[in-house]
Order: sequence, then C-alpha cells, then structure tokens
Amino acid sequence: MTTLPGLVLAGTPIGNLADASPALREALAGADVIAAEDTRRLRNLLAALDLTSNARMVSYFDGNEASRAASLLSDLEQGRTVLVVTDAGMPTVSDPGYRLVAAAIERDLPVRVVPGPSAVLVALALSGLPTDRFCFEGFLPRKPGERRRRLAGLAGEERTMVFFEAPHRLADFLADAAAAFGPQRRAAVSRELTKTFEETRRGGLAALAEWAGAGVRGEITVVVDGAPPATTDLPSAVDEALSRIAAGEPLSAAVGAVAEASGVPRKQLYQATLEARKDPR
Repeated sequence: MTTLPGLVLAGTPIGNLADASPALREALAGADVIAAEDTRRLRNLLAALDLTSNARMVSYFDGNEASRAASLLSDLEQGRTVLVVTDAGMPTVSDPGYRLVAAAIERDLPVRVVPGPSAVLVALALSGLPTDRFCFEGFLPRKPGERRRRLAGLAGEERTMVFFEAPHRLADFLADAAAAFGPQRRAAVSRELTKTFEETRRGGLAALAEWAGAGVRGEITVVVDGAPPATTDLPSAVDEALSRIAAGEPLSAAVGAVAEASGVPRKQLYQATLEARKDPR
C-alpha cells in the first residue's frame, strides 16, 4: 500500500508500542514524506520500532497546519507518498490532518488510512456505557463560562458522549458536567490508556469530580452517559419545577432535579421556568 502515491493517515500507538501494526511499520518505512506532529517523537518511534526511513520529515501541528498544507499538496501532486502521523492516535481526531485531507479530496488526490489505536474507542469500550450510539466532543473550551455553555447545550444529548480533557482541568470539567447533566449522571474517566498505569474510574459525575479534586495525572478521556429520553413534556416539567420552588426549593436545584427526572433539557427548562415566574398566568 505504501508504494502507492497519495496521502496516508496512520494511527500510531497511544501508549503501548506493541500496538504498532505491520501496516504502520510498512507505511513509516515506505513514505516519501512524513508530516509529524512532533518530529522528535517520530524519530523516537522509529528507533523504538527498529525502523529506518529515507523520508523527508517535516513538522505538522496545529500552529503550522494551514501554512504547511500547500507544500504537502505539492508533494502529493508530484506523485509522492505523504504520511501524516500524530504523537499518538489517529490524525484528524483532535489533531492535525483535517485541512490537508479536505484539500486533497478537493483536488481528487488519493487518501488512504492505516488504522490504529484510538483513545476514543478504547475509553468507550471500557466505560460500560451504551456504545450503539455515541458522539465525540473532543476538548471543550478552556474558559469556564464557554465550557459551561457548551455543556448546557449538550444536556439533552441522548447519545453517549466522549470528551478529551487536560488533567489539571478535569475536576472543574466534571463539576460543570454534574451541574449541567445532573450529579448522578453515569460517567467514566480513563487515563493513561494502554500504558502501565492505565486506570478507569466509573460513577456519578459528582462523585468523580470529588475524586478528581485530589489531582489526576496522565492523558484523560471522559465518557458520559447520554440523557434519558424525555418522558415529560415541557409545560408539565415547568409546573413541577414551580411547585418545588413554591415549597422552598432553590430555582437551580428544582430545575436540575426535574430535568434529570424528566429528560427535559436543563437549559430549556430553566429558561421556561424563569419566564413562567415572570408571567404566572
């Protein structure tokens, strides 16, 4: 396969070098150009796999992805095999590669994939949560306000959700997710997948946030159960929330409890309850 010209996206091990496939080895050894997220890590990978390569190696990461694409496309148009690899996992999945793939397809240039390990699928399989329907949300915004808005928008998502998160932001992410989805929403946190100290923690979002507060290290993937199908219509949910508020329960707590029990998206219910309190007709 690697003797054929074109763009090749190759999945690299996410921790355990034993996961390197024969196809990956062939692709690394046979490419004319290797565009790597970090060329130093690429050289370390080649050495660890006891491979030699005559390819021209170029850096290709988020900061230069747009500017580097033109020269890589030129290589492809001249009939070269251009291999794209990231530090770990599959190119284009929260990593560089998408723009180059889109441009190559637009020019009718061949694009192929060498499959490899994926933290998304490994964490999903380990989570114990439904896998028949899921969505990948990647890294959410770093700023707390933007992150909370994104999570609020996902409150009604019925598919299992997969996120990436930095270890130093994990506790805040889980606490915000608990506020948006409900403290008992099932989730799993996997770290250091396929490595020596691999660990997966499962439980409700609030409990996981408390655990993460002590500090967590490593590469993190979070899997969160989807929202239950709505079993109550919005007007009935608003009435229930108003009843709880009239009984002395705080607005936010009342809306959160009703949203979790009914399946009505929390953000939608919160806004509708506010409007109902302003206009009690």
